[in-house]
Amino acid sequence: MRFLRLFVLCIPFYFSFTGTIYASNDSKEFERFLSDMGYTSVHQALQESNKHFNHTISLPIQLPPVPFTHYYGRFNNLEGSVNDGFEAEYMNKALSENHYAIRVRPVENKVKIREGNIDRTFKLNDGKTAIYSTKASGVINFLLFEKDGWQYMLSVDKRISNKVTSEILVEIANSIK
Repeated sequence: MRFLRLFVLCIPFYFSFTGTIYASNDSKEFERFLSDMGYTSVHQALQESNKHFNHTISLPIQLPPVPFTHYYGRFNNLEGSVNDGFEAEYMNKALSENHYAIRVRPVENKVKIREGNIDRTFKLNDGKTAIYSTKASGVINFLLFEKDGWQYMLSVDKRISNKVTSEILVEIANSIK
């Protein structure tokens, strides 16, 4: 129930399936719930996004150093194009705090962060600037940056910010090739 509440709070922030799954009614209900919300495999959602935008989205090859049991993806094609984008969610069914998300949208429709919500900026390996925020949301910390015409948001649950620091998110961002 605690995990479901966290998931509902994070709906604006998104998922993709595979990984370790244990046979149980809870797992099946959980997977059906995600499927009903439009989540599929990360691979399928990525293919749909690439086709829709006619532009390839590259994902990080590095993940946060916490265990995940499930990962899901979704391509959002909402009315208009402002909120269209790709999202991947990684979570641990037994440890709801182990929640990591990747959100990607065209840079033309980028999310803007108020100056007061920026904790720190980082210079990425490609020379671009990344913004780190712990203030813009009550439940997540995130790193926001642009690469190859996309705006990426890498976010983690605040409860694991001691394990997934801003520096680790920068390493993950730098793993996008």
